[in-house]
Amino acid sequence: MKTFIIIGAINAFLAVALGAFGAHGLKDRLDAHYLDIWKTGVTYQMFHATGLLIIGFLLGKVPVSSLFSWSGWLMLAGIILFSGSLYMLSLTKVGVLGAITPIGGVCFLAAWILIIVGAVKHL
Repeated sequence: MKTFIIIGAINAFLAVALGAFGAHGLKDRLDAHYLDIWKTGVTYQMFHATGLLIIGFLLGKVPVSSLFSWSGWLMLAGIILFSGSLYMLSLTKVGVLGAITPIGGVCFLAAWILIIVGAVKHL
């Protein structure tokens, strides 16, 4: 429980910081296309930071559930792979990095499915 609340809060902090960096530090350095890619990374990071916080609270409410724990780890992996690849793509403009992004997206989808299954089972 505590682990996912901390990881979620750290990721929410980073999403705000990276969003501000993109809006102020990168706006004159990146063209609109890459700035939009950066913003997508920030948006998904914040959504899933919130998801991690929810998972932390769910784990405090139900008996230990591997469904919710796996969901949390998949969300973290999704943030790293999805948002991280978009940040790197924006900064380096190396298009092949975009191939990593869907793997993170699949992690996100699997995490949300596990939350659904865990909710049906435990709530």
